Amino acid sequence: MNNIISFFNQFSDFSEETFIELQNIAKFKKIDAGTQIVKFGEVPSKVYLLVSGVIRCYLSTESGKEFNKSFYLPINVMASLTALKNKSESIFTFEALLDCEIYEVDYTKLMNLCEKNHGLSKLYTSVLEDVYTKYENRLVELISLDARERYLELRKQIPEVDDLIPQYHIASYLGITAVQLSRIRKKMDGH
Repeated sequence: MNNIISFFNQFSDFSEETFIELQNIAKFKKIDAGTQIVKFGEVPSKVYLLVSGVIRCYLSTESGKEFNKSFYLPINVMASLTALKNKSESIFTFEALLDCEIYEVDYTKLMNLCEKNHGLSKLYTSVLEDVYTKYENRLVELISLDARERYLELRKQIPEVDDLIPQYHIASYLGITAVQLSRIRKKMDGH
């Protein structure tokens, strides 16, 4: 629980009473690897806090090809935000790559609580700013870095990425094939 409070405190001062209010609308869940917590085409209603495990967010084409958009490690907030905000179908799927523990919060209840609680509203804004900054950085990486540099950046962000996430998911995230990723790894290892 302390690591969750520390996570929130990095964004803004988070009072104990705000934490208790948030806890009152959150449900703790254990989910198995392979479980989709947000499915493509469904209208989501929840925001999630990942406590343990790894979750990927991906987009599927009509032909079934998957493109990984993001990986989430503890402790991170995740949601199909555009779909939540617009009450529309999610274009993304969020899937557990490992067994996970999450807190699930109803988005409407969270927004209602934000209206009444300035501290929570400030936290929500700070978390959104952090997410937006990460997306901006990701976009810059995709535009300006080559595959090797993108891989190095991913390893900087997730040092244990090669142990946690299957190679084909990493390759998809980087926008390359698994064979290309294998070559990059071999060159880096000096083989």
